[in-house]
Amino acid sequence: MRYIHRWIFVALCVLSVGLLEWPARTRAQTLGGITVVPPTIPVPVPVTTVLGDAGRLAPGPLASLYSELDSISTSLVSAEVPSARVIGYADQIASDSYLSSLNLTIAGIAIAAASAEAAARGPLDGSPGDATSYVSSLSINGVEILIDGTVNQTVAIPGGQVVINEQRVLSDGTLVVNALHATVAGVEDAVVASATAGPSGGKASAVQATTY
Repeated sequence: MRYIHRWIFVALCVLSVGLLEWPARTRAQTLGGITVVPPTIPVPVPVTTVLGDAGRLAPGPLASLYSELDSISTSLVSAEVPSARVIGYADQIASDSYLSSLNLTIAGIAIAAASAEAAARGPLDGSPGDATSYVSSLSINGVEILIDGTVNQTVAIPGGQVVINEQRVLSDGTLVVNALHATVAGVEDAVVASATAGPSGGKASAVQATTY
């Protein structure tokens, strides 16, 4: 009986060492002749969709990029006349975007607006530029939202937020303005009417949405 107890003790020690060295991910481990493969946890890959996009214009060239559609309609968003424009001058870049009859659904939340537009004008030397946006008749889940005209006005939604007239300045002075930016953490991220202009270049799009 003592001999049997000794072998049980040895077996338990071997098992304990094996568990301590068990890899965290996918490397197989053999225990008592049985190969055990830990489950692999899939990592969501973000998918980004850009609609009504003018493309990116590098600073310097005297050129312009333009995009306009009659309408857009997907499972996420529908809108009329989405347009985007970027113009490069010798000393600055100007960009703007616009759409009307917006209907956006993010994580089951309905966001609607009669129109949304954004514009940015950024000097190439990094000095202060101008950024503006305008949203009319905004509603979330059928409730009208009062727009107070401030920069980065934030409205809470289940699991996230909607930022109206979102503006930020990059480290080199480039301006970024979004008429609407709706996020539900880890689920969806949608920007409506976006314009970028300055030393980093110019870019404009009607809608950009990322799902996770």
